[in-house]
Amino acid sequence: MRAYIRKKYSLVLLLLAVGVSVFAEERPYLCELGLQAGAGYYVGDATPHIFQNVRETYGLHFRYKFTKRWAIQAKGLTQRITGNNYAFDASHHLVRQNTFWQNRLVNVDVMAECNFLRFGAKNKYDKTLYPYTPYIFLGVGAAMYGSEMNKFNRVAAYLPFGIGFKWKFYDWMGLNIAWQHNLYFADNLETGANLDNTYNLNGSNIMNFDLTGQLTFGIVFEFGKAKKICRICNSD
Repeated sequence: MRAYIRKKYSLVLLLLAVGVSVFAEERPYLCELGLQAGAGYYVGDATPHIFQNVRETYGLHFRYKFTKRWAIQAKGLTQRITGNNYAFDASHHLVRQNTFWQNRLVNVDVMAECNFLRFGAKNKYDKTLYPYTPYIFLGVGAAMYGSEMNKFNRVAAYLPFGIGFKWKFYDWMGLNIAWQHNLYFADNLETGANLDNTYNLNGSNIMNFDLTGQLTFGIVFEFGKAKKICRICNSD
């Protein structure tokens, strides 16, 4: 009789262990490092439209994922910007020249991200996860640049914002596409004296702020697995 009871309890404990393992959620990666490269542009006194005079941009990012929808990203990008030079004519009007100025910026920002879908590697315990998602982001940043190419003697704060797309093609690897705009609290990204702060409104008039944009493609590598959790006890 005692042997029968022991076998019965052993069977119950085995079934409970199997049940717990069934509901144990696979551990996601919480952190990632990424390499990004693409095309950048500038919009300001010398260039009125986006994607004019496109030049290279590249850099690195680190992302920490709080939940399947929310993350924070720290990014550092450098980009080269350019535009037509301008000179005053006899009537003291600025006239566009056929020559170009160039400048280089180093942008560092921190942004909050929101995924449209619950993002993560597919697993048999959670059917609501998607290995791809569009996302939006907004944050704060600071840039170094110069009055001359590669001089870096100026600093300005900026507001980074944009949209992107994430695709997880492997358990710890993925691709990102991001279209980011940086609204600078300054009007002196240009290197030409005729274009820098033309109306003496630098930093005080949002309608006169300079703007840059970057369309980047990146590869990401994930690391730092989360602790094991019970899916029936905790979910985001």
